[in-house]
Amino acid sequence: MDYQYPFSLEWSTQEVVDVIRFFEMIEKAYEKGVKRNQLMSGYRRFKEIVPSISEEKQLFKEFEKASGYSSYHAVKKMKAGESEEWITM
Repeated sequence: MDYQYPFSLEWSTQEVVDVIRFFEMIEKAYEKGVKRNQLMSGYRRFKEIVPSISEEKQLFKEFEKASGYSSYHAVKKMKAGESEEWITM
């Protein structure tokens, strides 16, 4: 990993940790798969920290530019795959 995770300086240390955990789950979905319920839990926490859709889109865009992994597509697959236990991209 040769990139930095996007975050806001306005967030608390715990919020930064939680957002980084969410982005790590996105990486995991692309690299080997992640349990749907874990990703869902991480996304819920992410949305508590980043309730704004425009800010979410901006962070997703920054992360994709740095990593090549699309958070949007992983979250979309997570939301659509109610019967799936694992999310793999």
